[in-house]
Amino acid sequence: MTVKLTPYITLEGRVKEAIAFYEQAIGAEILSIATYGEMPDMPNTFTDDLSSLIAHAKLKVGETELMLSDSPGGSPIKSGKQVTICITSNDVEQSRRIYEALRQDGQVNMPFKEESFSPGFGDVTDKFGVTFQIYTEMEH
Repeated sequence: MTVKLTPYITLEGRVKEAIAFYEQAIGAEILSIATYGEMPDMPNTFTDDLSSLIAHAKLKVGETELMLSDSPGGSPIKSGKQVTICITSNDVEQSRRIYEALRQDGQVNMPFKEESFSPGFGDVTDKFGVTFQIYTEMEH
């Protein structure tokens, strides 16, 4: 079992611009990138502008990673949610335990459950106001 922490930046429709900036400024390399239009289960009511927003991007910066996404529809981002921490595990039960521990006296933003992109994912703000995305990596 492995666990790693990754900073996760959410922007209001500016991730493509941010990626180009981080490539120049800190030598970031794109590992993966997906738009909302490429995601399964996205409503077909999304306009072309919304579909072209970045749903998830992963960059390599030196020996570490940085994740980014645009807020759906470029909607305003709540205070404390622009930079969060993604906790990645390769075991669903371990991810669930981490999620359950962090939600104690905190706030559930997204219940922990299976998603199209992860066998176990949830979003929680802990009792200190720090938001964590708990993500289980799919086995390849």
